[in-house]
Amino acid sequence: MKPTVDMLLRWVLIVIFSVLVACVSWQVLSRYVLGTPSTLTDEIARFLFMWLALIGGAYTFGARRHLAIDLLTASLTGRRKLASEAAILAVVAVFAAVVMVWGGYSLVSRTLASGQVTPALRISMGWIYGAIPFAGAVILYYCLLFFGEIARGRMPEVENSSDLPIE
Repeated sequence: MKPTVDMLLRWVLIVIFSVLVACVSWQVLSRYVLGTPSTLTDEIARFLFMWLALIGGAYTFGARRHLAIDLLTASLTGRRKLASEAAILAVVAVFAAVVMVWGGYSLVSRTLASGQVTPALRISMGWIYGAIPFAGAVILYYCLLFFGEIARGRMPEVENSSDLPIE
């Protein structure tokens, strides 16, 4: 199931990034060549960037290529390394569940109920904020997969580790 989720997230990120590049390119063209800046593309680009950052962060976490301070865990081996990894995953899972999923869902539902809309596009800000609980749910999904690996006594592996730069 992980390869399917990874592939789906990759394609979502590619589409978002492509639309983002098109919006910013049109914004520059309309501002400097046509002399009439587009207000819609500015807002679209801002909101797509939010979605790109949150989904990209969740995808990167799932690929185990996220920024991590592993000074302490790098020196550990065996059960201690697994226990350290499990403790770190537990903190990440609690943050994703409480702050991103629960808090994000509360924010989305309050915003949808209030009727707050974006200035130019006139869409509900709740849809924009939906990136927060979505990314949190993806991070929780990956946490559960990694907990399963640790329960089997294996460290979750970095995706495509041969592509990583040599340190």
